[in-house]
Amino acid sequence: MNTTTSLPATDGGDDLVAARAVALGRLPAHRLSVVVPMYNEIDNARPLIDAVQAALAAYPQPWELIVVDDGSRDGTGRALQEHAATVGPHIRVLRLLRNFRQTAAMQAGIDAARGDVIVTMDGDLQNDPQDIPLLVAKLLNEPYDMVAGWRKNRQDGFALRKFPSMLANRLIRRVTDLKFQDLGCSLKAFRAPVLHQVRLYGEMHRFIPAWLATVTSPARMAEVPVSHHARTAGESKYGISRTFRVLVDLLSVYFFLNFGARPGHFFGTVGLGVGAIGTAILGYLGVLKLLGESVGGRPLLILGFFMVIAGLQFLCTGVLAELLIRIYYEGGTARAYHSMGQPALADGDAWHGSGR
Repeated sequence: MNTTTSLPATDGGDDLVAARAVALGRLPAHRLSVVVPMYNEIDNARPLIDAVQAALAAYPQPWELIVVDDGSRDGTGRALQEHAATVGPHIRVLRLLRNFRQTAAMQAGIDAARGDVIVTMDGDLQNDPQDIPLLVAKLLNEPYDMVAGWRKNRQDGFALRKFPSMLANRLIRRVTDLKFQDLGCSLKAFRAPVLHQVRLYGEMHRFIPAWLATVTSPARMAEVPVSHHARTAGESKYGISRTFRVLVDLLSVYFFLNFGARPGHFFGTVGLGVGAIGTAILGYLGVLKLLGESVGGRPLLILGFFMVIAGLQFLCTGVLAELLIRIYYEGGTARAYHSMGQPALADGDAWHGSGR
């Protein structure tokens, strides 16, 4: 088998290389699952598997790689399966029936992961799998539930990638109060029991730290500098349009962070405010009517009437939202993806290094 594939030399310097070596010697007992979603990355399919295999060949704990083919149409899934079969059973390929987008693909991989620690990364080889021990060591040796990578020396174009990302990070930090420098880096390590409490859908993979903040303290999250490489094969799936999607998603994140468990408070507050203004307007017009003035043709009457109706609608929406949130917390079995059937694995099967 080929385990010699590696990424270009990193720009992290000797300090990062030394930190990786120290991290390998400080890993407590655990099982590691690496989750990588891929879409139309046939040129990176084999190199990705080889790069992870080479980076973790000396990993002292059992590990597995779960590559999720997100309905690729260029043969990525077939290439992944063929190459995984030559490397070993610890490389697992999960193929989705169509393109459900990155968030759903990542959730599919997380659901399939069996490790105590889950690491996520992109499949374009811009993240370096050699940084995985660095993140895992910090996660397990310190009281953290998530350790994220920080692409301190990011190897991307400024206008279309760095600048929009810089603006988005600044806005997300302000809204969520999370002090991360690089919320868009996919290279992250999680304690599996904590990550499994969060369900990802839509395009919320960008806001995983914010979602984790709903189940754990932001003080239990950290960020460490990692290396980053320029894309050498395939085409980027990101563009300037994602900045606008981030803005829309950020509204949802803000709502769930502040009112996710109590939506009735949000809609109720708005409803009471709007209804109170409408009632005040109608009260004012009522006094004028008692004083003998004609109010039937005033636009203010229509405004007051509709504000009272709108206030009642907001209050009713709040009640319905409270009912839905209770159903959500009591259910949680729905999934945002559908995949091809996978063979069942015993808990001790298909781990690299399980016999150590």
